[in-house]
Amino acid sequence: MRRLAAIVAADVVGYSRLMGEDEEGTLERLKAHRRDLVDPKIAEHHGRIVKTTGDGLLVEFASAVDAVQCAVGLQRGMAERNSAVPQEQRIEFRVGIHVGDIIIEDDDIYGDGVNIAARLEGIAESGGVLVSQAVHDQVRDRLELSFEDLGERELKNIARPVRVYRFGAAVESRRGPAPAALSLPDKPSIAVLSFSNMSGDAEQEYFVDGIVEDIITGLSQLRWLFVIARNSSFTYKGKHVDVRQVGRELGVRYVLEGSGRRSGNRVRITAQLVEARTGNHLWADRYDRPLEDVFAVQDEITESVIGCIQPEVYAAEHDRVRRKPPQSLDAWESFIRAMFLYSQHSDTSTRESLSMLDRAIGLDPSYAQAHGLRAVCLAWRAFQGWENRATAFGEAAEAADHAIACDPGEPWAFLARGFIAVGTWRDSEAVDAFSRTIDVSPNFAYAHGLLGAAHALGGRPDQAIECIDRGVRLSPRDTFGEEFQLYYAFAYFQAGRYAEAASAARMAIQQRPGHPVPYIMATGAYGLGGDLDKARELAAQVAKLVPNISVSDLEGNFLYCRQEDRSRLATGLRAAGLPE
Repeated sequence: MRRLAAIVAADVVGYSRLMGEDEEGTLERLKAHRRDLVDPKIAEHHGRIVKTTGDGLLVEFASAVDAVQCAVGLQRGMAERNSAVPQEQRIEFRVGIHVGDIIIEDDDIYGDGVNIAARLEGIAESGGVLVSQAVHDQVRDRLELSFEDLGERELKNIARPVRVYRFGAAVESRRGPAPAALSLPDKPSIAVLSFSNMSGDAEQEYFVDGIVEDIITGLSQLRWLFVIARNSSFTYKGKHVDVRQVGRELGVRYVLEGSGRRSGNRVRITAQLVEARTGNHLWADRYDRPLEDVFAVQDEITESVIGCIQPEVYAAEHDRVRRKPPQSLDAWESFIRAMFLYSQHSDTSTRESLSMLDRAIGLDPSYAQAHGLRAVCLAWRAFQGWENRATAFGEAAEAADHAIACDPGEPWAFLARGFIAVGTWRDSEAVDAFSRTIDVSPNFAYAHGLLGAAHALGGRPDQAIECIDRGVRLSPRDTFGEEFQLYYAFAYFQAGRYAEAASAARMAIQQRPGHPVPYIMATGAYGLGGDLDKARELAAQVAKLVPNISVSDLEGNFLYCRQEDRSRLATGLRAAGLPE
């Protein structure tokens, strides 16, 4: 016979130790707990005790609500009963709950519903309750209880990962008063917790810890990010903690947590970024990789995690400061708003970005990052024709010099120098500047993309594509995603791969439809590729975006450093019917 049921599995933590130290006393205390608290709670919530072991219980409920209420009442009652008992003599339960199909034979039950509850109980903490997603979904709107999402966990002998939630109000009476919350730093702050080792093999602990240490090291290289040291974040190792507690105790806005599992020649890492104050999940990903070279795998996963975290943290910070009036923003918050405005790449937004950067610099004249971004923003506006090129490039160069005077390792300043070099066809200087940016900030995805653009515009498409691929790999959801597509278009066109160039340029147009350069690249690529209908259609759109545009002007002044490449682009534009 089968039926759906809520299953509660519970056992006593450290039962063998307790029995070894005081067998008679332990049995007597356990019987008293059963008689006075446990059995009455089960009866109160209409549960059926299926079986008992020396230290454990298996209980069936018809309702997930009843099962959770019983478990929570049990743990709260045990915390009260243990409050005056010495730590070494306390009897503490851990509980797992799952809703699933069970098989009934005589008075016993079997099946995944039982197995998953038992596995959850096995990884629960003393005094804790872990529930599966099936349970959580049924009770979250019916009970006024707080749950912490622990993410997906791989349970022994269970085919698929199970999403696990922890009851957040469980009391561990051995803990003293919660420490006072630390004040937050004046820039984004993060703690990387020790990842759970899901392999079941203690020998693999070093591997999982090594990946986390690499992530911490990589994040620590980002000047704009405050990163808690390993020695502090690893104090939570092996504990199921509420990220809100971590945020308070370590004084951080964000927490990165995850798990690792190594099996045969494969490794699986899961990671999730959580806002500590609210417990909201900002980002999560899973990495399955062959384990051919342990260090290469560590580097790849570290780079992927860092690349994904950076735009997510910037986005979260922008959402936070967007709710504040501009006059109340501090220097860092003004920079964050300026960064967002610059990323919109419009005439209006970049002008507003410069205004916010001027505010940041007014509040902190030595703010190197603000000087550097101001230089990049000025150079970008010059590229778009929104500023006089000579004047804007001169002002950008001054801002870049000021940034480097404040901080010789400021990556945005070197980025600006690369922009200026590209705009004046100084190919080798552009490559040097973007390479220098990467030297001081190895995981700066935008810099890798721009280095690729410099190689493409200088006539080296293979090197260009390799660099752009690197940038996309580091930050697959980058704020400047449409620019990466434009850089691909530069490279593919230079290599004579016109269909791919047109496709990449069209993707850039879809993401940011108001910029003329992707239209120019798509028009020229279609013109040389022989698709004249599409070429003429796009040429008409180019003429609307830039009313006075001419092929001769582009042939003399477009970004390609070599005249032969500008002339080839002009040939495609003429074929499309763009005015001479």
